[in-house]
Amino acid sequence: MSHKKQVHLNLFLYGAGHHQAAWRAEDSAAEQLSETQYYIKLTQLAERGLLDAVFFADGQAVSTSAAQAGPTWFFEPVTLLSAISQCTTSIGLVCTISASFYSPFHAARMMGSLQHLSKGRAGINVVTSMWDTEAQNHSLTKLPAHAQRYGRAAEFIEVLRKLWGSYPHQAVQIERSGDFTDTQLLQEINHEGEYFNVRGPLNMPNSAHGAPVLFQAGSSPAGRELAAAHAEAIYSVAADHQMATEFAHDITERTSVSRGTGARALIMPGLVTYVGRTLEEAKAKQHALNELLPTEDALRQLGVFLQQDTSSWPLDGPIPQLPPLEEFTGPAGRYTTILRLIELHQPTVRELLGLLAAGGGHCTMVGTPEMIADEIERWLDSGAADGFNLMPPSLPGSLEDFIELVVPELQRRGRFRTRYESATLRGHLGLGIPDVASLASC
Repeated sequence: MSHKKQVHLNLFLYGAGHHQAAWRAEDSAAEQLSETQYYIKLTQLAERGLLDAVFFADGQAVSTSAAQAGPTWFFEPVTLLSAISQCTTSIGLVCTISASFYSPFHAARMMGSLQHLSKGRAGINVVTSMWDTEAQNHSLTKLPAHAQRYGRAAEFIEVLRKLWGSYPHQAVQIERSGDFTDTQLLQEINHEGEYFNVRGPLNMPNSAHGAPVLFQAGSSPAGRELAAAHAEAIYSVAADHQMATEFAHDITERTSVSRGTGARALIMPGLVTYVGRTLEEAKAKQHALNELLPTEDALRQLGVFLQQDTSSWPLDGPIPQLPPLEEFTGPAGRYTTILRLIELHQPTVRELLGLLAAGGGHCTMVGTPEMIADEIERWLDSGAADGFNLMPPSLPGSLEDFIELVVPELQRRGRFRTRYESATLRGHLGLGIPDVASLASC
């Protein structure tokens, strides 16, 4: 293997693609979104490309406006990944679990099952959820306060790890003339905390391949603290290299404080790519998707973000001058992202709508395989990222482009594997197996 830093690549699977208008294309897979085989085939394609893992987000509510605009619903991800696990052999399988709605025993058992079914390929992305409508589907009137949600998430992770360590796989003896289990190795965790009281042990043994890999995706200060203290890998948001670098430095500093080490979690920002054999071809693919956007709706949404009327803006003209951030009185997060996107890409109004439609605040790269590989190498070598969470704007087309064009270029440069050297997600990510005793006592 090359001594150059290797890129980690996850695939974020979502609907017909991450571009909001991808489902509108004549050749889209919109009619297949309720078919298990659609997701199995995409995962098998990613596995042929030697990617580290596939990832499914999860949501607990849907609005009528979102449902009207495009596919927003999800299969329950653990169920779907369990099916996919039986049709793949090496690729990792990661899904989101909300600490605000699941009990740690339930989550530990589900994810422990997936770890067994996949023979060590499971990963869990712990989130705190975002919307009161989600809470209202779980018998709550609204989400708890931000600090309370993150306090619960930290304890949730603590209990998960205790449960995974409470029934070590070494306890299973299967002595036909004696005992099935060495019960001296089982541990009641007897956790009593602010949010959870859990007796344990888990009613299934831990996998011989270790606990599922722990991901985290929060970008707020509380989310960063949670990631620094607990995560093994992080899904981050970075519009450009500078934003990614600042995030990586911040996580490294927080990790040094919380864990007493600078050996932080792997950082994998979201990445939207339009790939062509020429720059013109790549731009044409981006333009074709952007043309499918209902411009009236997209302009109205942009106006909400900018707090001004954008309905008369010429679609193929430049963005009118916007007030500086210091003078903006609305929500600053999205406005900051829009200002950064304008600075980076100098887009037309139509192009800005497309950037927001395909990735929101995530990085977008448009170009040839060589151009995209150049940029990926820059992020790797500067420490801005350890890899990327790929967000194809259309599926399967954009994924096929990346695997057929970019992956071989990264391999040629010695930046990406040419074969799987492990059959587990921990192996792909270069992570060790946590000691069972340390899990049980954490």
